Amino acid sequence: MKRRAASALVLGALLLLAGSGCRGQGKHEEPPLRIGVAVYKGDDTYISNMTAAMQESVEAWSKENGERVYLTISDAGESQTTQNEQIDRFLSLDYDVLCVNLVDRTDAAHVIDKARSADVPVVFFNREPVQEDLQTWDRVYYVGSDARQSAQLQAQIVLDKWEEDPASLDLNGDGVLQYVMLEGESRHQDAMIRTEVSVQALKDGGIPLERVDGGIANWDRNQAAALTEGYFERYPDLELILCNNDDMALGAADAVERLSMDFHNIVGIDGTPQGLEAVREERLLGTVVMDYAAHGETIFRLARALALNETPEEAAEIKDQTALIPMHMQKSW
Repeated sequence: MKRRAASALVLGALLLLAGSGCRGQGKHEEPPLRIGVAVYKGDDTYISNMTAAMQESVEAWSKENGERVYLTISDAGESQTTQNEQIDRFLSLDYDVLCVNLVDRTDAAHVIDKARSADVPVVFFNREPVQEDLQTWDRVYYVGSDARQSAQLQAQIVLDKWEEDPASLDLNGDGVLQYVMLEGESRHQDAMIRTEVSVQALKDGGIPLERVDGGIANWDRNQAAALTEGYFERYPDLELILCNNDDMALGAADAVERLSMDFHNIVGIDGTPQGLEAVREERLLGTVVMDYAAHGETIFRLARALALNETPEEAAEIKDQTALIPMHMQKSW
């Protein structure tokens, strides 16, 4: 019989974690818990760190409690059609719970309808569905961070530096901060919120601002580097680069290095290991730490509770079917 090719592009190997001890002959064992994880793009730095944290949480839990768990991670390659096919496959294989990082947050209703028909709970993460979709079923939850708070913390990094040493930001001494904004995907709710709120928080903090340019770099380091090189060529008085995530901030820093410039007024959001290292090296002014490890552990614990019909509120701090992970700032001074 010819084997049908799987639609999922599996990033992580199927992880089977067995409890210690030998099987007793004829002894009944509980079936393993099977978790299907669907991510929008596997090479996104923050998402890959988060899913790695999920795997670590599964391993630690299984070792401590003796439960067997399968964790399968599929990469949609930024295609919602591909992700829908991967979700269909998880459901056809009778997975116990789905964890979904949507390609298109407006497609959540389609995913929920399929999961509900199969009576398989869903934990969305990182890309928040609209509230109307979350409220259609009591076995649907979301794990993420408050995009507004992350933007406010990003602005606070700049406000703190402005208060301490305004000349380090106002490089041309005109009393106005000339800046550009590197944004994530145009339809991503976090990108829109981070862009708007960070700038408004700076204005509310009393910093005179002038936006000289900005562009969509789609969370991507290489795209951000290319945009940044162009900005410095066109705007020699550029003084600040605000970025919706760390990968784009690192791309801006790469451009600075290629141009042999002494410039590090670049602020990101995520607190990835790479971003934090760049802050320590003073290639970035700062970043907002989103704590991907806490996200990964919360997603796993919530998914496990839903799959086993346990109380979700005991697995995570839930409010209106949403678990929000706290954040903090990391600065280079």
